[in-house]
Amino acid sequence: MLEIINHTPSWVFGLLAVLVVFGYLQSKDREVKVVAVFILPVAMTLLSILGVSSAFGLALVPTGMWLLGVLLCLGLGLKLAKPQGVSYCADSQKLSIPGSWLPLVLMMAIFVTKYMVGVVVARQLPMLELVEFMLAISLAYGCFSGIFISRAVVMLRARQA
Repeated sequence: MLEIINHTPSWVFGLLAVLVVFGYLQSKDREVKVVAVFILPVAMTLLSILGVSSAFGLALVPTGMWLLGVLLCLGLGLKLAKPQGVSYCADSQKLSIPGSWLPLVLMMAIFVTKYMVGVVVARQLPMLELVEFMLAISLAYGCFSGIFISRAVVMLRARQA
């Protein structure tokens, strides 16, 4: 395990630190412009599709599984989630959003998945060739993105309410 960490590029630890800070900031109540609600979901969606493409390429099957995960979790999130505690102030044109640890959990899930897959790719482990591995990882990345996107859309619903 120590060998894996020693061979990890230093920028990866910098990225981890940035994600932890952003995740921590999401745990605090805040007021944000409406457009800012989409910054984190867009960034995390790009990171997740990059994870799929770097491990498996942008082939039809892994990209399709990623998209399936996005649509599945987006649909569930939009159907089940309520914008609890989110309010919109028309005067300032900002959303008041209660803090949540979910963004940090999702960011760490994407980071750990991408790190794990990076280790599998770097070590050329046989599981990389397993269709089940590719399907599961692609679907997981898509689900993470779908949850992020659905949270943003649910927050926007508070603006309309």
